[in-house]
Amino acid sequence: MSTAGAFAGRAWRGVRWYLREWSGEARWDDYLRSCAQHGHEPMSRREFERRRADEAERNPVSRCC
Repeated sequence: MSTAGAFAGRAWRGVRWYLREWSGEARWDDYLRSCAQHGHEPMSRREFERRRADEAERNPVSRCC
């Protein structure tokens, strides 16, 4: 792979990582990994997102902007 191609690949992976962290998409993967490590049956994606939304409503975060 050329140097420019390698740079573009690294840049894309960095952008993708950042967007997944910012949007919360990575939390699902973290949850699944944690369930696998501890031998727990994971809840459905729908239930996971519902609980996440409920938690955000119960504990809002103030932002300046």
